[in-house]
Amino acid sequence: MQFTANQIATLLNGYVEGNPDVLVNQLAKIEEGEEGALAFLSNPKYEHFLYETNASVVIINEDLQLTKPVNISLIRVKDAYSAFSELLRVYDQLRNERSGIEEPSFIHESASIGQDLYFGAFSYVGRDVVIGDQVKIYPQVYIGDGVIIGNNTIVYPGVRIYHDSKIGNNVVLHSGVIVGSDGFGFAPQKDGTYSKVPQIGNVVIEDHVEIGANTVIDRATLGSTIIRKGVKLDNLIQIAHNVEIGANTVAAAQTGISGSTKIGEHVVLGGQVGVVGHIQVATGSQIQAQSGVNRSIGQENKKWGGSPAMPYNSNLRSHVIYSKLPALEQRVAELEARLKELYNENR
Repeated sequence: MQFTANQIATLLNGYVEGNPDVLVNQLAKIEEGEEGALAFLSNPKYEHFLYETNASVVIINEDLQLTKPVNISLIRVKDAYSAFSELLRVYDQLRNERSGIEEPSFIHESASIGQDLYFGAFSYVGRDVVIGDQVKIYPQVYIGDGVIIGNNTIVYPGVRIYHDSKIGNNVVLHSGVIVGSDGFGFAPQKDGTYSKVPQIGNVVIEDHVEIGANTVIDRATLGSTIIRKGVKLDNLIQIAHNVEIGANTVAAAQTGISGSTKIGEHVVLGGQVGVVGHIQVATGSQIQAQSGVNRSIGQENKKWGGSPAMPYNSNLRSHVIYSKLPALEQRVAELEARLKELYNENR
């Protein structure tokens, strides 16, 4: 794909300084730009690259004052970072534009399919499935009976959506995501074995949710496991049965949330955070990577860290103390030796 600087400026509500007809056919970092590339600059510490880059066009903030002349075309916008992000979104949309039903594939006759569907080869749609408009389902996707998928949702290759799951509008499920697998429910028996507890609930994923590759969301024992509007989940995350994650919460890779826990809105969970079951985490909580949350957090908009998790500043002070323990141990040993010497001298 090839565009002029003027076309891009029009899309981004910006204006061109330099040649408006210069052509670009690729996106690049400003420090790696070459002829035909479009880059952006938003962080002032990288400004020196603006005068060195070989890119043909660079998007910059409209209030940036140049300290040297440039030999490239500039597109000035209010916010270069946001503008470039929008451009990436449009580029990705154009690159992945697909339509039609590929063969071989299977769609059950009872399924209801919206307009402008893309359905990849070797994918399967079960009984009584409802799929909205402008949905993209890539190859090798399994969609079980009774699943509902809203408009403009993208389901990447290898996703498995178990029966009765409900997925909203503008959702993105990356490769390997599993929605609706059984919750981890087993009842211990007197003979030491475990009896499986049937998991007859479902998973509900609301609008504008994005779920990273190989993340698993278990179905509820009864009722629903719920992922609220705007949630963003990274790769390799485990969400157990009957968990509820509040709107616009984000969780980094390898986070695990145990059964029946309620996570509030606008919560930030760092990588490898572990959360026990049957607790609540308050709205606006920020939990440091590798923390272990073993009790409910009731205070909103607080930072936490450590395992078990404690207030963030307390955890930092604890680590300072930990780092001093070897020296403290040595001082105690020296004091014990000195006391022993004094005791022997006074006997």
